[in-house]
Amino acid sequence: MTKNRLEAFSDGVLAIIITIMVLELKVPHGTDLAALQPVLPFFIAYILSFIYLGIY
Repeated sequence: MTKNRLEAFSDGVLAIIITIMVLELKVPHGTDLAALQPVLPFFIAYILSFIYLGIY
C-alpha cells in the first residue's frame, strides 16, 4: 500500500468519525445562553474530540 493511499484512507475514516460526532449533537430548545447549559458538556466533549482527531 502506498503512502498516498493510506493517507486518503485515514482522511476518509476521520471524516466519517467527525460526521457521526456532529450527528450526535442535540439542538438546544431555547435561544438564550441558559438553553445551552444542558448541552454544554456534550459540546465541550465534541470540541475536545475534534481537536484530538485534528492532531491525529
